[in-house]
Amino acid sequence: MSDGLTHFDAKGDAHMVDVGAKAVTDRIATARCQIKMQPETFRIIAEGSAKKGDVLGVARIAGIMAAKRTSDLIPLCHPLPITKVSVEFEADADLPGYHIEATVKTTGQTGVEMEALTAASVTALTVYDMTKAVDKSMQISELRVVLKDGGKSGRFEAP
Repeated sequence: MSDGLTHFDAKGDAHMVDVGAKAVTDRIATARCQIKMQPETFRIIAEGSAKKGDVLGVARIAGIMAAKRTSDLIPLCHPLPITKVSVEFEADADLPGYHIEATVKTTGQTGVEMEALTAASVTALTVYDMTKAVDKSMQISELRVVLKDGGKSGRFEAP
């Protein structure tokens, strides 16, 4: 069972890919998503008046922690020596809500796309968790890798 799906062996059984022979290179990945909310929720977060505290600050830390724990969550993911994780927010009053961007770097034998995706999604989930008391209708969407660089496959940038 090939078809370019590296997490399956010749019999079709799932396995962890052997990256031992791959070159150690600098690798980076950036993932984005967005969380849409009611205007009142957007205002509460922007003003810093949420009852649970600094929503974006806590969500940023949650995203960073999530990137570091990705291999505990995704069964066939390799544990990686992450060298940097950043999580940024862009407020969007027209949404209303926030665009979230997570960037992860490593020097290793496999990429950090899963870590970036995990960081972005857990960041958004934390925003939801911290404000769900006032807005259960929030929507998390548009999760995707927008940049991947390093390794044999080279650079990918989403259009």
